[in-house]
Amino acid sequence: MTELNENKKQEELVQRINILANKQKATGLDEAEEKEQAALRKEYLANFRSGLRDRIEHTKLYDKKGNEVTSSKVRKIQHDKGWRED
Repeated sequence: MTELNENKKQEELVQRINILANKQKATGLDEAEEKEQAALRKEYLANFRSGLRDRIEHTKLYDKKGNEVTSSKVRKIQHDKGWRED
């Protein structure tokens, strides 16, 4: 349920960012809209990076023989967060 809410929030951010971008191209933005656009872009990027980081941290990679080849950096993060025992 939270993932759906987060996706909806991201979609709303993108829609508003696009509205402001189109207005900027057509007529320009006033100072308040420029600040809003910058804040929305910053929030969108923070959410995107957080989601990507979470996805990477929860990933285990295996080669064709079935041996785990997850990087040591990701393994350490997973271990530190209690997601793996090795």
